[in-house]
Order: sequence, then structure tokens, then C-alpha cells
Amino acid sequence: MAYKHGAYGEIGDSKVASTTQADVVAAYIGTAPVNLIRGYADMDLVNMPIKLTDMGDAQSKLGYAQNWADFTLCEAFAQHFDNTVGNVGPIYVVNVLDPDVHKDAEKTTKTLTFKNNRTEFESSDIILDTFAIADKAEDVDYSLSYNFTKGTVVVQLLKDLETDSLECTYNTVDTSAVESDDIIGQETADGQYTGLHAMSLLYQYHNAVLNILAAPGWSHIPEVYKAMVSTVQKLNGHWDGFVNADIPLVDSQSQKIDTIAKAQEWAEENGYNSEYSKVYWPQVKDGSGRVFHLSTVGSATMLRVDLENGGVPFESPSNKAIMATAQYFGADSKSRGFDQQTANSLNEKGITTACFWAGQWVLWGPHTAAYTYNGSMDARAIFDNNIRMLMHITNSFQLDHGTEIDSPMTPQDKDTILNFEKQKLDTLLGIGALIGTPTVEFLESANPTSDMMNGDFVWDISATPTPPFKSG
Repeated sequence: MAYKHGAYGEIGDSKVASTTQADVVAAYIGTAPVNLIRGYADMDLVNMPIKLTDMGDAQSKLGYAQNWADFTLCEAFAQHFDNTVGNVGPIYVVNVLDPDVHKDAEKTTKTLTFKNNRTEFESSDIILDTFAIADKAEDVDYSLSYNFTKGTVVVQLLKDLETDSLECTYNTVDTSAVESDDIIGQETADGQYTGLHAMSLLYQYHNAVLNILAAPGWSHIPEVYKAMVSTVQKLNGHWDGFVNADIPLVDSQSQKIDTIAKAQEWAEENGYNSEYSKVYWPQVKDGSGRVFHLSTVGSATMLRVDLENGGVPFESPSNKAIMATAQYFGADSKSRGFDQQTANSLNEKGITTACFWAGQWVLWGPHTAAYTYNGSMDARAIFDNNIRMLMHITNSFQLDHGTEIDSPMTPQDKDTILNFEKQKLDTLLGIGALIGTPTVEFLESANPTSDMMNGDFVWDISATPTPPFKSG
């Protein structure tokens, strides 16, 4: 056995060792308009997990813009905090856009025309901290603010002037300078964390264990998807989580992926098949014309369903109502979409989608990305709630017993853990999260004297997550 110091949980082949979690943590990575936040440079808003509880919180901490293609995290803000099905949070986000780095080389010069000493102009890429009017001082000659609802910069003159126009200058961010390498990131020897590696700071700074990870606008890049899947496995050496990712509408060769066959082929060719993930296609549009990646919709729905079940992820987000009015295949697509029966052909290849059913739009597909109908896979990879329940159990074991590490392990302590874990399993059985007869054992074969002399102990838990009612 390798040297270990701490409480650990490992998922074996259709057999687990552990149980129950405190909070459901949904996290996103991407770009946010922190350029609209005054004093952003001193607020640690780049490559750092930020907790957001509602739209006002998101706007004040990271900004907001309607241009989701440039500011990808704003899509998550809207999905979680401006949702007709029901707002749900909190969420944790890592922004990789750095206005000090990702900015245009030349300043923008603009003539402002005032009426009643006030003017406003649209801009989401302005770096507010760089705004200046020649020979004028902020808070002496003028005030500067931002209207997130209208997406406008507001300038109010504090003194009457002889002219009704003034020239201003400012820098702008260049979101095109953000690349997939910024999303993937790295951890340096001197303790700097960037991109996905910054998810390691969630536990340290927020006491939060990552459960769900998404990167709308980025997860369709194979290198990013692989890095996301790697991130959620044994984060901080302990925690297991789940990825929601998208199949693109246009591939890297600018070829449209506008049919089910193309989506299936793309997923297979690019290896979007991890049991630690769900993959989605296409996208959806809501009643106001906003377009959402299904990975964002899936993450919000997953969080909502988990919270309805007391934080226990034993129910799939499939067939749950979502904020949508149509499937979306691209701005110039003529497709009118497909029904539930056609959607099943995606499901049988492990791809989750959206369809209209029973008078509402719903997510459709309870499987992980590793699922293939009549294919060969571990039982835990069949349904999303299977693998997520096992993660819930192993993460819970570590959370509950991590504080006991380095305390004496007497026979009574061994039995205390046995009884405690059995009670948790019985509770999960009682709420319908598990079926059969879950067991927890302290096996002699798994605990040789040589291991126990070194302070290494193993409890074996066998548990069967409750399968969804997929068809009837």
C-alpha cells in the first residue's frame, strides 16, 4: 500500500467505500467582465474561486454583460439567477480574463456629448479604471458609473462647463486574447494557480467540495474537456466531482454539426466519453431569445434537483423542466428541431439533449458520456446519478472522518466508524437513494497487521444507487 496520511475514499469497480456530503457545489470557469469593476486589480478577481449568491452579487463582484460569447461566465449568471423555472445558487466561478494582460494595445478616444451635464454610451469591453477626461478629475469634475441593465457607461458632470462635449480616453479588454491554455492553466512551484488548477483553491478558501464543473463556451474544446475531467478526479488528492460539457455546433474546421449523426460522430472521434461527465447537444433558446449551452442548463438543473433532495444526488436531472422555448442549432440554421423519440437516438450514445414533453421543455438523457446502448461499461457509468452517488459516498466519508486522522484507533473507534457509516447508508436507503442491502465492513483481508501497524485502515462499503425509471 502506498503511503497515506489522511482520510481517503476510493471508487472501485461497481463497489464503493464511503457516504453523505454537506453542500452541493456547482463551479464554472471562463471569462467575466471584471473590467467593469472599479479597483478590480486589488480585488483578486482573476484565477481565484469567487462565490456568488444572486445576480446583484455577481454584478458587484465580477460584472455582467449581454455579450456571452466574449464573457462566457455571464451565461451562468443568467441561468442561475435569472431563470423562470427558479433561481438556484450559490455558484463558484473562476474568471481567467485579466484586463492587465488581455487588453488592446491602443487606447480608445471618444467624444462625449452631454445633456443636462450627463451622458452615457454602450460598452462592455471598456476598462473602467482607465477612463479619463483630459484636465478633469474624477469625483471632482465628474463621476463615473456603469449601468449593468443597459450595458452603458454613465458620466455625470459635477460642475457646469461652457461646452457640451468633451473628449475621453480609455483602454478596452481583448477577450480574443484568452485562449484554451488560459482555461486549462497550471500550478507553479511558487504556489500560483491559474485556470482549472485554481479549482484546487475551492476547499482551502471556501471550505467547498467541488461536485459539478462546467465551462460553457470552452468545454467543446477537446483539450479543455480532458483537463476538466482530470480536474474533478481526486481534487486536492481527495474529492471527486462531475463534468457537464458540450458538443459544438461548429467544429474546429468550421464545419457545422447540425445533425444527430454528426454530433454522435464528433463525440466519438474526440473522446467525449468519460464516466465522470455528461455531454450535451445542441443548445437551447429561451423566450427572450437568449441562447444557452446545455452544459449550463444541465449544471443549474442538477444543482436544483440535488437541493430538492437534501443535497443527495440520487435523482437524474433528466426529464426536469428547463427555461427553453426551442432547440438551437446556430444563427443561420433552418432546423426546426426534433421530438423525444428522435432524442432517444442521442441518449443511446450517451449524449444528453433537450426536448418538449408533457407541456414543457425538459432535459432529456439520464446517462453518463460513457454510456452506449448494448455496449460494455461498468454499471456505475450507466446513469449519471450512479457515479454521482458513489462520489457522494466517498467524499462524505472523507469529510466526516478527516478530523479524526492521527487520533488513536482502538477497536472501539473502528466499530464507531462502522456503525456511523451504516447509519448513513440506512438513511440513504430510507430516502430511496440506495436499493438492496448496503453494507459496511472492516475486513481482515483488507486490513493486514502490517498495514494497521503503519496506521492504515480500510472500511469496505457496498452500495447500489437507485436506478431511474428510464422506460415503462
